[in-house]
This record gives sequence, structure tokens and C-alpha cells, in this order.
Amino acid sequence: MDNIKIIKEQLLKDLQTIDTIKKLNDLKIEYLGKKGKITTLNSTIKSIDDDKKKEFGIKLNDLKQTFNTKYKEMYEKLNQELINQKLESERIDITLPATKIKYGSKHPISRVIEEFEDLFLSMGYTIYDGPELESDENCFQKLNIAKGHPARDAQDTFYLENEYENYLLRSQTSAAQVRAMEENKEKGPLKIVCPGKVYRKDEDATHSHQFMQIEGLVIDENVSMADLKGTLELFLKKFLGEKTTVRFRPSYFPFTEPSVEVDISCFKCGGKGCNLCKQTGFIEVLGAGMVHPHVLQMCGYDPNKYQGFAFGTGIDRFTMFKYSINDIRTIYGNDIRFLEQFDRRDDNNEIK
Repeated sequence: MDNIKIIKEQLLKDLQTIDTIKKLNDLKIEYLGKKGKITTLNSTIKSIDDDKKKEFGIKLNDLKQTFNTKYKEMYEKLNQELINQKLESERIDITLPATKIKYGSKHPISRVIEEFEDLFLSMGYTIYDGPELESDENCFQKLNIAKGHPARDAQDTFYLENEYENYLLRSQTSAAQVRAMEENKEKGPLKIVCPGKVYRKDEDATHSHQFMQIEGLVIDENVSMADLKGTLELFLKKFLGEKTTVRFRPSYFPFTEPSVEVDISCFKCGGKGCNLCKQTGFIEVLGAGMVHPHVLQMCGYDPNKYQGFAFGTGIDRFTMFKYSINDIRTIYGNDIRFLEQFDRRDDNNEIK
């Protein structure tokens, strides 16, 4: 009985010195652990006389209840103090100015691609996407460019290691047109545009080893050069302005016959002649022509029934025209100062 009284008095003294939850938990182990003071008292009950066991048990339970009550009270008090300290130390001053949220912007190339796609979709075209890794057959041979053909010199470039003359990074999106013609099992009319990356060994202010192209292909009965000219005039005037003059010059491409180079009146001087157009008044923007019968035949079409026209241009070049960019390398430089120039509101008042 005396031990219970002594332990209770000591417990009350110890509780007065506790100022952290850790110390409180250590005290709990000291009194109620496997070898704790109260636990030890509990194990001695068997050695007490029977007439005193009841009284001993009541006082021992009272000691346990006292400890548990005090423990709960102190834990809640210390925990609340800890919460208050955190709230005080982590307080946010809502009077401070907010952190500016930095918005990204669409890359100028992406803007031009979307504008091109919207324009051609409105003309009834569909968007076709092909792989950047292509076979030599699709990239050259089925476009009427046989092995050893001189037209390969400017394009015969990035081949896979140990796969020379088999697989390469495509040098033109015309390879996607070959795939589209072959996938058209019914061999009926086709009207597509193919935007995407292409790769060549160029590298200067106006050329890059990687750049973006968009090519168009129309196949149907009774398609003529007049359809091609009308399509390109509409496309160029919609994109560059109604005052744009379009000029067609005879040219040569292995996969079209006849072929043309397409020029536009210089947007800087209005056709008068300047350093941009090299005093000619015109700037070359794309190549086009009627699809060669051999190409149609190799892709499964009957050239006696179907005709077609194709055209292709560099998206990068039109981006440089539209945004007055002098060096193509800045487009791919990932300089945030350059890209921030295009962080603006569009005509539809949506942040892009």
C-alpha cells in the first residue's frame, strides 16, 4: 500500500516537469512499460494477503486511472501548443503581392502549322501523318528517284547505322504521300496534306538540318494543272494577303510532270526589288506539279484513269515570312527571350 502511495506522489511530481510530447511518452514507458513502476506493482498482487488484495487492487486501479487521465490532459495540452507554434511560424502574409504565374506560348512553327491545317481543312483536305524514319523505297524509289539518280545528292543524307540504302530519316514528306496512296486500298480519289519534320544536310541562316514541311496531294479523275494553280493561288493569298502576286515558272522534279516553281511578290518591297528578293521582286516559296504517271502506277493507281497534283513547301520559310525572322536557327534555339515575343493574345482573345 505504501508503495502505491509513494509511486503516486512521484508520478505527480514527474508530470509537473514534462514540457514535450516525447518526454510524456517516455514517462508512460517508465510507469506503464513492461518493466514500468505500475506494471511491477501489478505483478506483486499475488504475494499480498487475501484480505488485503481487494483494497490493493482498488488503489492500484486508481493509480492507473490517475496516470491515464493526467496523460490524456497533458498530451492534448502539449499537442495544441505544438500546433499553435507551427501556425505562428508558418503564417502566410496575405498582404504580400502574389507570385506571378508564368504562361507559356505556342511556338511560332506550331502557330503556322495550325493556320495551314485550318486553311486546307476548309478546302476539303484531310491531315495525314507519316513516320519520320522511312525506307529508301518510300523516300526515293517510289517517287521516281532511282538509286544513283542525281536528285538524291541534296537529300541522300541521314541513314541508320548498318542500314545504308535501306532506312533513313525522311528528307521530304512526300514519303507520307506514298504511304497514303498505298493505304488507299480502293484506289479512289485522295485529298490530303502532310505536315511534319524532315532532315537534310543543310545548315546556314536560311536552312537547317531539321526543318518542317507541308505537302499536299490530290488524286482524282480529270484533275488538271488549272486545279493546281487555283489551289495554290487561294492558299498563298489567304495566308500572305490578297495583294500577293503568284508566279509559276517551269521546273523539274522527278516525281511530277510537268513541274513548276512557285514565286510570290516580295512582301517587303511589294515587287519593286530589294535585298530580300535580290532585286527580282519575287521570292520562291514552293514547288509543285502534276503527279508523274510512274509514281501513280508504282503506288497502285491506274494513270490512264487518274491524275493528280502535288505541292510542297517549308513551314519554316513561311514562319520567317510571317514573323520577320531573319535567321532560321533562332526558331530552333529554344531561347526564352525569342519565344516570349509570341506570348500574346490572339484575335479570339484567348491566351496561347
